[in-house]
Amino acid sequence: MRGSGPRESDAVTRVGVTVTFLRMTERPTSPVPQLPPNATVRQWRAPSNDAYRDLQMKVGHPYLWWLRRVMPEAELAAILRNPQLAINVLYIDDNPAGFYELDAGHWPFINLNYFGLMPHAVGRGLGSAFLRHAVENAWSGPIRGMTVNTCTADHPRALPAYERAGFSRTRAIKEIWSIPDRLGFTIPDHLKV
Repeated sequence: MRGSGPRESDAVTRVGVTVTFLRMTERPTSPVPQLPPNATVRQWRAPSNDAYRDLQMKVGHPYLWWLRRVMPEAELAAILRNPQLAINVLYIDDNPAGFYELDAGHWPFINLNYFGLMPHAVGRGLGSAFLRHAVENAWSGPIRGMTVNTCTADHPRALPAYERAGFSRTRAIKEIWSIPDRLGFTIPDHLKV
């Protein structure tokens, strides 16, 4: 679905989440887990809005990733063309399996805007190696640290995975989202407000 921004006439479901913010101030020294030999990671440079939204929907739909799906076309295009943003796509046997986004807009810290696997890749032992790929990629330059946030709508293993990768919690806040029903999410009852 193409983004058209929020509409006043949209029916919405109100969702309550706890957002946890994390930070990493030193490059991890533990051994780097390797992706399998049939895996490659390729950087997407300025993808089209439609290609990006399709990728984000395939990865984030189970976790209510909605903001960029309703973002106005020009706004999303500007984000995707920003040279401070790096979108890295995981391919398994040459088929997309997940992606992460590194954002240098708050230099000297790099934010991990998005990280996730497509449903067919979850549970196959790829997550730790792919997350460490993102961490190593960010630390390949002269940075002071990395940031990321996750929320209670994400995969239940997301927060522990970030902590195992070397991130530490800095704070948590509660948010209420008004998610347009037209996006077709199945919202768990425990998140509905």
